[in-house]
Amino acid sequence: MDVLIGLAGGFEAAFTLQNLLYVLLGVTLGTFIGVLPGIGSMAAIAMLLPITFYMPPASALILLAGVYYGAEYGGSITSILLNIPGTPSSAVTCLDGHPMALSGRAGVALFITAVASLVGSSVAIFFLTFAAPALGRLVLNFGPAEYFAVILFGLVATSTITNGSTAKSLAMVAVGVLLGLIGMDQNSAVARFTFGIPELFDGIDLIVLAMGLFGISEIMRSMVMRSGHLATAKVSLKSMIPTREDLRASGFPMVRGTAVGSFLGTLPGAGQTIASFVAYAVEKRVSRTRERFGKGAIAGISAPESANNAAALTAFIPTLSMGIPGSATMALILGALMIHGITPGPNFVAQNNEMFWTLIASFWIGSFLLIILNIPLIGLWVQILKIPYQMLFPMIIVLLCIGVYSVNNSPFDVGLALMLGVIAVFLRSYGFEMAPVLIGFILGPMLERYFRRSIQLGRGEAEYFVSSGISMFFLAATVLLLLMAVVAGVRSVLRGRTESSAIHSLRS
Repeated sequence: MDVLIGLAGGFEAAFTLQNLLYVLLGVTLGTFIGVLPGIGSMAAIAMLLPITFYMPPASALILLAGVYYGAEYGGSITSILLNIPGTPSSAVTCLDGHPMALSGRAGVALFITAVASLVGSSVAIFFLTFAAPALGRLVLNFGPAEYFAVILFGLVATSTITNGSTAKSLAMVAVGVLLGLIGMDQNSAVARFTFGIPELFDGIDLIVLAMGLFGISEIMRSMVMRSGHLATAKVSLKSMIPTREDLRASGFPMVRGTAVGSFLGTLPGAGQTIASFVAYAVEKRVSRTRERFGKGAIAGISAPESANNAAALTAFIPTLSMGIPGSATMALILGALMIHGITPGPNFVAQNNEMFWTLIASFWIGSFLLIILNIPLIGLWVQILKIPYQMLFPMIIVLLCIGVYSVNNSPFDVGLALMLGVIAVFLRSYGFEMAPVLIGFILGPMLERYFRRSIQLGRGEAEYFVSSGISMFFLAATVLLLLMAVVAGVRSVLRGRTESSAIHSLRS
């Protein structure tokens, strides 16, 4: 009954003209950003953070969330038409989406993508509606030791689950934690890691860091990697009508993909990319026609697309209920809430009841708006792909710098963001990911705060950290993740040595 009352109030607030416009603007911008290869929702949200200063908190969250899940749909358009993923989570869609486009079935692939996105989003919203308040009530039993264990687990999970080297990801988390500790110590008021620079006494602003690491660095990389514009095929509404066989072949994959995405989305650090790849792997394993995968199997589109959209929305569950970002982009949305003085956690739903239900209602509205907007307007998004990159990217860089400057009216912030962008481009060229830096930056100060409280309450005794079953469970899970990462690393090294020895013996 409480859920129905909450939803009724949420829809009443979401259907106001102001919030409807923000939902429409969010999903439209998200689709636009997703269509442009190389930018992604993280860069878009980083650009929009300064604008949210002047918006009501609920409207700001609606706008950023719309950009977030709107980009998931937009990214599939370039994956199918150009074999270039607009977002990392849509990379797996290239495997079967682009072969369908080459065989003249791009319209059907785009239609199935839209339906799969709606199915995944709808189930995830139901899950979020009931799971977030329940998890919030559970987390009310958490003390400092439990919060410390959960945050530590989130940091390590982010490192071990992300793509690439676990050691590199752990190093980037550590860098993020150190960056988050720059500024005045809250307990002793002593300046830390400021190198005597007055502008750093208040620490690095989240917007400056986000725009540097994700906005500026993404644009710089894309400017180097691409030039000119990309030719695309024509897609008509008539060509988007699927056959009965297409609908039958995509039904159960959507269900399985949604289940995978809903589960993985609730895990801190997992995110949509992992969900889409796992869903594709599961579908290929259970399929009776595995040989069709990679050659235009429609299940290879419906499963990962439903998974990444489900994971995108269920990532709000740990973010809102525990204050731990469910994905890297969620870390930015978490930061946006903190900018407005709202602390996500077990009391979030109780203290911000109207905002929570308004957000849930906006998810329903935004999901259907994506269908209404994108299927009739698919030709528009195809035309946007023809904009010359050398004209588009300099404009975005200028807007990024204006946004950074507007935060504190500080030229120092602009220079710092540009420097962080250059450093990020350099590090990414060597396989270091930036998402763990952001999560470490946000969770690092929280980890320090709960560690200090635990030390004080436990009077310096380490046993306090394992005084409850909850903290013991998450600490054990953290150790298990680290051991699994070490074992995987050792196996990789041994495999490399074996292959190297085999190649050497063949040559000799």
